[in-house]
Amino acid sequence: MRINGINYEIDWTKFRKGRSFFVPCLDAEEAKAVVASTMDRLGFEVKVKLVIEDGFRGLRVWRVG
Repeated sequence: MRINGINYEIDWTKFRKGRSFFVPCLDAEEAKAVVASTMDRLGFEVKVKLVIEDGFRGLRVWRVG
């Protein structure tokens, strides 16, 4: 998954319901679009929220289904 010019390699086999990951990003709208596209392709239902973690702005993505 490529967001804001950075490739993120996520082990999708471990991304089970109830788990989440954080993606730091500058352009939240672009990042949300990439996440949505990837999740649609994989058939994952997720919740995405713009957050600040450890001083970094980004998206927290939870798998809900």
